[in-house]
Amino acid sequence: MADDNNANQDDIDNMFGDPPSSESSDLNLDEISEPEELKNKSDDKEFAIGEAMAGDVTAIYDIPVNVSAVLGRSTMQVSQLLKLGRGAVIELDRKVGEAIDIYVNNRLVARGEVVVVEDKLGITMTEIVKSDRT
Repeated sequence: MADDNNANQDDIDNMFGDPPSSESSDLNLDEISEPEELKNKSDDKEFAIGEAMAGDVTAIYDIPVNVSAVLGRSTMQVSQLLKLGRGAVIELDRKVGEAIDIYVNNRLVARGEVVVVEDKLGITMTEIVKSDRT
């Protein structure tokens, strides 16, 4: 190698075999053709509720996720927390009728309203929250 810490292009080429010929190293992206199955696909297609977006999406259907519905939050000192007992009321930061937050794996994904389903509580989603991920 050129020296102990740095490799030059010849050293790298030697590690990976023969360097490409000069004619093949000039890649023209206009010469690359798109596969037929992608040419006819439209990104504008809308899917019905529950309809798979692609055939291979079914591979992730069995992955468990944690879904949480947060009615509200409150902050208090430990001394106040220790004074709480049966029947104590903790005031939350939400108003009656205000949408609650729905989290999937600790990421806010939607807002909704509390509903009663038979003898259990449920959530009706009223708004899907757009992700800020890029």
